[in-house]
Amino acid sequence: MCVTCGCGTATTHNHTHASENQGHFGTKTVMEVEKDILYENNLLAQRNRGYFEGKNIYCLNLVSSPGSGKTSLLEKTLTDLKQELNFAVIEGDQQTSFDADRIAATGTKVTQINTGKGCHLDAHMILHALQGMNLGHNLVLFIENVGNLVCPSMFDLGESLRVVVISTTEGDDKPLKYPDMFYTSDVCVVNKTDLLPYVSFDMEKVRTNALRINPNLRFFEVSCTTGEGLQEWYDWLKTTVTQSLQPQ
Repeated sequence: MCVTCGCGTATTHNHTHASENQGHFGTKTVMEVEKDILYENNLLAQRNRGYFEGKNIYCLNLVSSPGSGKTSLLEKTLTDLKQELNFAVIEGDQQTSFDADRIAATGTKVTQINTGKGCHLDAHMILHALQGMNLGHNLVLFIENVGNLVCPSMFDLGESLRVVVISTTEGDDKPLKYPDMFYTSDVCVVNKTDLLPYVSFDMEKVRTNALRINPNLRFFEVSCTTGEGLQEWYDWLKTTVTQSLQPQ
């Protein structure tokens, strides 16, 4: 996102940036405009949250860097739990509907958001997606955010929980390099544990690093290839959703 105007998520804008001689140099201007952008986003996030509460929808925002296996985790979860929970999915990518097509193949209701040059989803995008989905009551909504460990951490979408997914191929220093994402998340799923014998990744170290940033993070270690650890993730998800969704 351009922190000066937020235009990374828009198709057009009718002004120039400071680097284009507009003349609004300095940290203060950038911070004030960024604050305005986030203020508007947070208002819309609250509107989304009210919509979810009114329809008894439990929403999880999945965030990660590209290639961590968010979509694979979603596919397995939707396939294995579709007899027990009702699901819907909002997919976010800069281009293509590849991931939405994979989700649709599970029989799950899904809509695609393409952000173009934008590097994250925001509350306004989610609001428009919801208006077109016509969701029912009493379900679990997954939002798969754009692959990026920076900008999505700034934007509340109205979700109930934020789940950060990392893989064993990324390195155990990820929490220290991208602290805002881990600080703003509630759950950390470490994916691709089947590759541990072949990569330099210390599971205990990544836990320690992440808990230094956020002592309240809940951890799951899974492999979508072998199925290892998925049952624990499923059990937690079912328990959390059951406790949160009230019969209507």
